Amino acid sequence: MGGNDHPAVLSPASLAERAPAAANPYQEGMVAGLLGAAVIALWFLVLDALTGRPLYTPTVLGTLLFRHGQLGQGPGLATLTPSLEMVLMFTWVHALVFLILGVGASWLIRLAETNPHFGFGLLLFSVFFEFGFLAVAMIFAEPVLHVMTWPSILIGNLLAFAVMAAYFRRHHRTRTMWP
Repeated sequence: MGGNDHPAVLSPASLAERAPAAANPYQEGMVAGLLGAAVIALWFLVLDALTGRPLYTPTVLGTLLFRHGQLGQGPGLATLTPSLEMVLMFTWVHALVFLILGVGASWLIRLAETNPHFGFGLLLFSVFFEFGFLAVAMIFAEPVLHVMTWPSILIGNLLAFAVMAAYFRRHHRTRTMWP
């Protein structure tokens, strides 16, 4: 039995095949994160446009995040008009969070490629990704749920997850993971 018979040992040919994808996990994670952030931003832009209030959701989220003390509960949110300043400030934070999530996912994928049993960690990361925002909103930011319904949040997260997963799959076609 040769050294190349073990599934965890990579042959020189498979190393050469993986070299471009493995060269920069930060870059790959950042691209995936930005794709996920863009998908959610577009999802809520469409939902806001359908209700006749484009950019309303990022305005509310930015206002709650950066000016929480200045915004009253309930009616304050309903009368809030879109603010480019709040949209840009929230978009910056939103993109940063997704950059961190993308880089984390990229590193977990690399761990799973070296040991397929780390696939369970990737599965847990995905579940956290999907339901993390919902849990935080329900516990700490209840006014968010007056603006964004939990089904719209869930659908947005699932769309972002699907796009990020498709991006990673394209760059890691030969991965084997066992949950």
